[in-house]
Amino acid sequence: MLNINLKGKKAFIAGIGDDQGFGWAIAKVLAEAGAEIIVGTWTPILKIFTQSLSSGKFDHSRQLSNGSKLEFLKVYPLDASFDKPEDVPEEIKENKRYKDVGGYTISEVSEAIGKDFGKIDIFVHSLANGPEVQKPLLETSRKGYLAALSSSSYSFVSLLAHLGPHMNSGGSALSLTYIASEKVIPGYGGGMSSAKAALESDTRTLAWEAGRKWNIRVNVISAGPLGSRAAKAIGFIEKMIDYAKANSPLAKELNAGEVGNVAAFLASPLASAITGTIIYVDNGMHSMGVAVDSPCLAK
Repeated sequence: MLNINLKGKKAFIAGIGDDQGFGWAIAKVLAEAGAEIIVGTWTPILKIFTQSLSSGKFDHSRQLSNGSKLEFLKVYPLDASFDKPEDVPEEIKENKRYKDVGGYTISEVSEAIGKDFGKIDIFVHSLANGPEVQKPLLETSRKGYLAALSSSSYSFVSLLAHLGPHMNSGGSALSLTYIASEKVIPGYGGGMSSAKAALESDTRTLAWEAGRKWNIRVNVISAGPLGSRAAKAIGFIEKMIDYAKANSPLAKELNAGEVGNVAAFLASPLASAITGTIIYVDNGMHSMGVAVDSPCLAK
């Protein structure tokens, strides 16, 4: 039997802010495989996240199969909308949720990781933000559209560019996408579908560039809908979960751990020849062309 063994590996996961989403699930599976976990948390929720950790709020979710708990080597503040300190607007610097926190830009976090841990082996991009996600594309402002691309797709490019020099040869970089990149999902607006399409295109280019420059593999998981805190901002995630369950080849609800399992495989030597690829973890929903529960198909 083949086992995924990540002992001695260090993984940086950007985008964990609670114990509900894909980032947390990926962290747990990587830890189960023996990896040590470093986290980047969106600066405005850093205090809430670290307090929840220390107060025991996440203790049940932190349980691993061997009886130990998921531990983080370090939690960094991270706002992936900014590459360098000089990019941060004054109003952000003076915001009460940022004012007493330093070193949260991409370049600063990457340098801190290199200084604190030397080299890492795995980078997981599990963050996205579209301030106008509930608006149709035709009603999305230029500012909202560009914000979605900046936070949700360019952030992967920038993080990999800055983390690459701090990653070991043979390392793995991974991001998360959604089927709205290639199919119309009414309600998933604000430029988010465009951001996911860009992320997938960038994955192929980054696989070539990072592969030749640092011998790093770059892949993306297209995950099915999950009722996480972040996904609830879309406004209709429960309906999407029900729709996927009713119409997928595997008629069940997606478990975040299933995405974590694939992430661990892609990060492991078992996937040493896989790069530039979209892996669908969605119970097969991406393969469907019609909704089998549609009244139009009723007899």
